[in-house]
Amino acid sequence: MQFTIFGKNYREGSYLLLIDLHETAEISFGRFLGGRALPLDTGTYIYIGSALGARGSKSFPLANRLLRHASRSGSKPPHKIRQELLSCFSGMEFRPGEKRGGKKLHWHIDYLLDLPEAEISHVIMVLSASRIEHHLAGLVSATAEASIVADRLGAQDASSGTHLFRITDPAILLEGLNTAIPKLLRERE
Repeated sequence: MQFTIFGKNYREGSYLLLIDLHETAEISFGRFLGGRALPLDTGTYIYIGSALGARGSKSFPLANRLLRHASRSGSKPPHKIRQELLSCFSGMEFRPGEKRGGKKLHWHIDYLLDLPEAEISHVIMVLSASRIEHHLAGLVSATAEASIVADRLGAQDASSGTHLFRITDPAILLEGLNTAIPKLLRERE
């Protein structure tokens, strides 16, 4: 299964993307570290993000954000999971549009996801209006399977931490998150 969904009845929430990098790469994450490229080895990475909309809004910020992440810039083909995301969100009244020419690279994660060697393999959606992104990052960082790529990467709006990790064993990590995330939601809601 390529999706895991926690929570219900929310159009917004937080998410975790498992990303397989099939070739080593040197990536400059926009202006992060002054534009210096970071080396990334092949393997699996996890990114933690959120898409929280305005209260009472009729938009679907989580669906729109995930579909954006599953797109690439220019005429590059989207991630394989994008079509399945569209199916997952079918029946919702939202517009999953990308501007002509693909998306503009904006967030740190966009630079990794834009690579043809990177593919989103699994999406964990945490449907909740609560700001739990940093708690999710804490859950991931506390596991033996996760190592930090670079401090503050993907977390410029947070006071500390990172939101991009390299994962040694995705199955063990997912098993741990399947237990920890429901507990986190009960504590936060």
